[in-house]
Amino acid sequence: MEIEKLDNALEALLFVSGDGLKITDIAELLELQKTDVNAAIKRLKAKYNGDSGIHLITYNGKVQFASNPDFADVVSRVLNPIKEKALSSATLETIAIIAYKQPITRLELESIRGVNCDYVIQVLLKHNLIEVVGRKDVIGKPLLFGTTDEFLKRFQIESIKDLPDYEELLETIRVISTENDQQAETTGLYNEFELPAEEQVPEFLQNEQIEMIEVK
Repeated sequence: MEIEKLDNALEALLFVSGDGLKITDIAELLELQKTDVNAAIKRLKAKYNGDSGIHLITYNGKVQFASNPDFADVVSRVLNPIKEKALSSATLETIAIIAYKQPITRLELESIRGVNCDYVIQVLLKHNLIEVVGRKDVIGKPLLFGTTDEFLKRFQIESIKDLPDYEELLETIRVISTENDQQAETTGLYNEFELPAEEQVPEFLQNEQIEMIEVK
């Protein structure tokens, strides 16, 4: 396939899909070399960058179109007429710990943070930033949590291997948290709703709570 046609075909695929597409799948289904697809992605990234309203992002072997963060306020005013709450400090700190320590149990998470994490875990599960990845082979078989592709996408990280230094990330989170507390404004298309206080804990987490109490 000619370079121009490949770029245009990939552009059309990403536009229609809306979600992230695996680079290996694109190469296989179009009968192309992965290196050719990666070259096309590099050219499209150059095309969709800077002041462009659309950016091309890659994460975990996938590629996807996303809105330019510089136009977050415009997008929010048009698409999110009801103001969303920014991620709380506790939520940001928790997702950072999970990202670095995964897979991790609720008790291990609470041991690090020093507080109950039921509600924060519920928020992160609700918005698909973390997922259950298994159970730890100990008494009680507690759930193990890990981050999702959605986490990589929302924080614009290509891979877990690309996470910055842990202390550096926590410092960045503290800065973001302070700004959120002061402004309580949305920051982009990927912002989170905080769950209402009366939201019930999912049944499987209630079971987890019972199991963990029995282990203590």
